[in-house]
Amino acid sequence: MEQSLKHKLVIWPHAGRHAVAALYAGVALAVAVPSALADEGGVSFWLPGQFSALAAVQVQPGWSLPLFYYHTSADLGGSKQIPRGGRGRVAAGVDAEADLLFAGPTYTFGEPLLGGQAAVTALAAVGRMAVDVDATLTGPRGNTISTGVSDSLKGSSDLYAMATLKWEHKDVHNFMVYTMGNLPVGAYDPDRLVNLGLGHASMDVGGGYTYFDKVNEFSVVTGMTYNWENSDTDYQNGIDAHLDWSASRFISPQTHFGLVGYFYEQVTGDEGSGAVLGDFKSRVRGVGPQAGHFFAVGQELWYVSLKGYYEFDARNRAEGWNTWVSLIIPLGKYE
Repeated sequence: MEQSLKHKLVIWPHAGRHAVAALYAGVALAVAVPSALADEGGVSFWLPGQFSALAAVQVQPGWSLPLFYYHTSADLGGSKQIPRGGRGRVAAGVDAEADLLFAGPTYTFGEPLLGGQAAVTALAAVGRMAVDVDATLTGPRGNTISTGVSDSLKGSSDLYAMATLKWEHKDVHNFMVYTMGNLPVGAYDPDRLVNLGLGHASMDVGGGYTYFDKVNEFSVVTGMTYNWENSDTDYQNGIDAHLDWSASRFISPQTHFGLVGYFYEQVTGDEGSGAVLGDFKSRVRGVGPQAGHFFAVGQELWYVSLKGYYEFDARNRAEGWNTWVSLIIPLGKYE
């Protein structure tokens, strides 16, 4: 058995493409993380960097369990303001950190759908987020001015669902469409400075492409987010556009290195009586390194990866850095 597995690992770049690529199902999950990033309360539905290596490649049918640890550290200069805490409250000098652990059971269907491969994912997280604010200013609903305010919260996120459909063409060209949304049931209070739930529903749709010749990989995924109004705060985030990309090379059958990046741009303004700063359109860019490694556990190949992003060119949102550690566990082949 050990000899057979070793052989499978060694020959992978030239055969067994789908067997190992199955582990990337979890790497390409779209997950919305409440962090100090954009829109109302510094929270956007789409977290830039959600898609990365081999995003559009078909995978081995069956169950898999992606686990993600995500850390972000971001700040907004004291001269800049952001809607935070609801009730028309505006915060300045925001410094935020978040640590979250996600689990996203994924099922990939064995039977083709419209000539492609379909998969569905359910996702949720537990974690902690903390925010320090230099000043909170009075909003139109009578909030008082305060300085040196801190808030932290431990809890669970909203529930998220995603569906993907992938096609392969001539071995190296791969295409994908996806849709995702959330059920706003996470820890949320409109009067808090920090929340792990969004407080509103959102939907994101998009598509992607991966070039993969079994050694070199390039992926790009783009999409747009529509946000429904937060009825607690009378605030509706604008429509967001985003693009994630990855470029990597396998230096051995088990290990790859490369770069990742993202572009995020809000294309329509925020609305509602709670949007006291006007349309508040935001943007940010990010780039950083990535590395991944396959390793054997029994007869299965697991996958671990590390990637990080340095953010720049931010407007109307905090910027900083974030790190992802992923572990993808195959749970069984499709029968």
